[in-house]
Amino acid sequence: MQLSVVVPTLNARDRLAATLDDLASHAPDAEVVVVNGPSADGTTGMVRNREDVDVLVEVSDRTLNISRNAGVRAASGDTVAFLRQDLGVEKSWVSAVESGVERAPVVTGPVHETLPAGMTTTAPERREIHGREVAYFNGGNVAFRAATLDELDGFDEYLQTGGARDAAHRLAGLDCDVEWRSDMCVRTEYEADGGVTDRDYGWKYRALAYRLAKNYGIRPTVLRRVVSHAGADALSAARDVVAGGTTPTNWFGTGRDVVTGMATGYSDGLVARARDRSPARNPHGCSKRADRAVATYDRR
Repeated sequence: MQLSVVVPTLNARDRLAATLDDLASHAPDAEVVVVNGPSADGTTGMVRNREDVDVLVEVSDRTLNISRNAGVRAASGDTVAFLRQDLGVEKSWVSAVESGVERAPVVTGPVHETLPAGMTTTAPERREIHGREVAYFNGGNVAFRAATLDELDGFDEYLQTGGARDAAHRLAGLDCDVEWRSDMCVRTEYEADGGVTDRDYGWKYRALAYRLAKNYGIRPTVLRRVVSHAGADALSAARDVVAGGTTPTNWFGTGRDVVTGMATGYSDGLVARARDRSPARNPHGCSKRADRAVATYDRR
């Protein structure tokens, strides 16, 4: 196995350095591709000063899926893994990747994250949607056979969020299984700060409606699934209003964002479905543009 590890990064120099240290220790033979963009914290200088990074790709766009696809284009291995910028790999990670891709075209594993209340660990997630068994994976800890990535045409660059879940639907459409390996584990390098971040509900539902409409078309089950998610979030937000955690004005504003996101995503998803009728279902994929990289530093 010739392993390439793609690490997209944005303004996380110190966390990225810890991740690269782990890769140097536990995956010394892997080709490491860092996709930076556009950071303003000295990431470029730090990465260029390291001998263990084979390729640094600078991009001007902050969208994660664009960074992933830029990494796919730069990687030369027959297996391509994606690792989140703040995760460290365990000793068993490389052997788990190797064993996994021998059995299935895609392999993933658990992510251990340290939070103020303790440690959380992701678990395998599978769902049946319109007769397909969809195996979801964490986009920060996954490895593909390079041929499978070519078949998918990488990630869908329309999406600002949910790119990994969209890829999971498309893998199911291609009858590609996703292998879960408990020994392909990664961890956060240090405790998260526990800060609360505002969720972009508009993009959450835009992405959800888009990927379901693009992959399954006009079906009542698709609309029901989106509405079900929206109803659960609306109920949770209503409880926050009653408890005094938010205001009715914010609640109505969030509802407007949800409805607008759903309508836009559903419409754009149907357009995307019409534009790419192939099993890959990716009209905004790797092959659609060649200008992602602003600069590339290649030590190979």
